[in-house]
Amino acid sequence: MRTRIGPFLIFLLTIVFVILPDVIIYAAPPDASQKAYQQAQVFFREGQYDGAAEALKKAIALQPQYAEAHHLLGLVYFQGKKEPVEAIEALKKAVRLKPAFSEALYDLGRIYLSQAKYQEGEQALTRAIELAPQSEEARLALAKLYTRAGNSMKAVQAYQALLALKPRHPEALYNLSRLYDTQGDAKLARHTLQQLTQADPSNADAWYLLGRIAEKENNLGEAADAYNQAIVAKPDLVDAHYNLGFLLRSADKQEEATKQFLQVIRYRPEYAEAHMNLGMSYTALGLFDEAEHAYEKAVELKPNLPEAHYNLGVFYELHRKDPIRALVQYRKYLELGGKDERVERIVNQGTR
Repeated sequence: MRTRIGPFLIFLLTIVFVILPDVIIYAAPPDASQKAYQQAQVFFREGQYDGAAEALKKAIALQPQYAEAHHLLGLVYFQGKKEPVEAIEALKKAVRLKPAFSEALYDLGRIYLSQAKYQEGEQALTRAIELAPQSEEARLALAKLYTRAGNSMKAVQAYQALLALKPRHPEALYNLSRLYDTQGDAKLARHTLQQLTQADPSNADAWYLLGRIAEKENNLGEAADAYNQAIVAKPDLVDAHYNLGFLLRSADKQEEATKQFLQVIRYRPEYAEAHMNLGMSYTALGLFDEAEHAYEKAVELKPNLPEAHYNLGVFYELHRKDPIRALVQYRKYLELGGKDERVERIVNQGTR
């Protein structure tokens, strides 16, 4: 017995055969977009950003709703191709496709921060933290955003929240101590820095800031100890050498001071103030040839530094007994805005 096919069934079969070929022709293999994405990840890690962008565009063309591909494309645009506008658009697309995408929100917040778009950055980072409360990176970025935006109160709160999560977070401790110092709260700044140096005795920046705070409070022995610790942790920390040398020179420890200034010059030969202070220490030690060379180098490196001309003038006047050369330096000192009354009298007398 033959089965007859009714008109309605024939119509349905016709629809299937008309539509099905389109589906088969245009539907991508299920793993094609994933393969393109994985290839893009390799290119991105290797710094081949053009290749990464092309692979990601292919992945997105095959699967337009691929949020992770849009996210990585945003990073490619930002980190590799230095195109923040395109990066923001790609990351916003990733978040629209996947609203709970905390990593994309974090990166979006970072880019907004780099562009000084603080309100948008705050919204993105706050949302990222809501979705991933344990994210140290998002909390740190939010604290930095508040700092750059000039909202120190919120910045302090953000750093404190991060430290509640991770009490020994080095960057949070250091940045928070700087905020306290800026606000004039030396006690809290010092306490925070001490927590950091206890957790990480090799943190040169923390020791240096402790030295600066102690120096401002006129605790010069404590400041010198902190600068020494900073130098032990980081021998090429020029500012620590310079500040320690200045303290030693002021304490009339000239030989020790010269060692510090020579270290400054070793690492930064163009540091005019270091040459000038070295000249002052050499003068105190009676090493006049070395002192003259140091003073002249300071003037050569920074011709518009009034103090360099003043010190060279004093040297010529008192130690070389050369009033003519001293007068030249004193005149230059006054031209640059110097206000020493004795020098003014000498120059006035020399012009009569």
